[in-house]
Amino acid sequence: MSVIANTPKPPYFAVIFTSTRTEDDNGYGKMADRMVELVEQQPGFLGLESAREDVGITVSYWADLDSIKNWKANSEHLDAQKAGRKSWYDSFKVRISKVERDYGI
Repeated sequence: MSVIANTPKPPYFAVIFTSTRTEDDNGYGKMADRMVELVEQQPGFLGLESAREDVGITVSYWADLDSIKNWKANSEHLDAQKAGRKSWYDSFKVRISKVERDYGI
């Protein structure tokens, strides 16, 4: 996985997940690695960017809204969501956006 996702020409969708973590790992690192491995296999998945400091930000890119819904409903992802609510996150927010334009070098 590259640091900056190589996305196609817009439009496409972005899921922006921002979070603050609890103190303990409690298996978070292992589950995070598994979620990256699993999401890369999902139809419609275009790429991922992630950074963690005081606030963690992960942006995943998707071809369409149905692909996002299917990922949200993935059974392993559902298990990770439950564990996150219970053990890993003090707070989090999910935002879904349509990317109309992108540019860069």
